[in-house]
Amino acid sequence: MTQPSLDMTQPAARPIKLLYDGECPLCLREVRFLQRRDAGRGLIAFVDIAAPDYEPAANGGIDFATAMGRIHAIRADGTIIRDLEVFRQVYDVLGLGWVYAITRVPVVGAIADRLYDFWAARRLAFTGRPSLETILSTRPAAATAAGRCRPPSR
Repeated sequence: MTQPSLDMTQPAARPIKLLYDGECPLCLREVRFLQRRDAGRGLIAFVDIAAPDYEPAANGGIDFATAMGRIHAIRADGTIIRDLEVFRQVYDVLGLGWVYAITRVPVVGAIADRLYDFWAARRLAFTGRPSLETILSTRPAAATAAGRCRPPSR
């Protein structure tokens, strides 16, 4: 009996959809590395949450503010994962699971999780960007200024 083939060209068939901040220089560096490791196999669907056409409904209902606070990914079965578990699973899918394997050890994992929490809470400041509140307050204005949406008519 043969196994049915999985069409990896379709985004829904990809094992993981990774939501990333395309305006974060460190995030972009990581995404570029992962894209190179994916090497066109289509194992990871990369979704830029900072893109003007980002749609929460197409991404597990994860809105921009939530996605900006912590890294998220959506598995092919619709399960939403976040934080360090995203890296564990993405790296596993790409055959690099050994990179994060040590974080599966309970004590090491707890320390790694706390380090990620520290990083996530300060990511914007570490990368020289405004606070999330400032980004959220300017996001609609930036979209309007770029002509991506129109203000309500009076």
